[in-house]
Amino acid sequence: MTEQRGVVQTYTVTGMTCEHCVRAVTGELSALPGVEEVRIDLTAGTATVTSDAPLPVESVRAAVDEAGYEMVGGGA
Repeated sequence: MTEQRGVVQTYTVTGMTCEHCVRAVTGELSALPGVEEVRIDLTAGTATVTSDAPLPVESVRAAVDEAGYEMVGGGA
């Protein structure tokens, strides 16, 4: 039996400065279908999302926008 690994994508998010920002972005991204884990790096200004399948960029952008921040670029 092989362990199935998720898809890991990192997005640049502008405007995050504190733990409140981390909670807001984490909450919105975690609510997307298929998301298994969200890690925020405040210093780098990134959100790394692990999901069971690649996420549509526009869905991620909309979630970040809903949290009150802006996603830059399309993710990696």
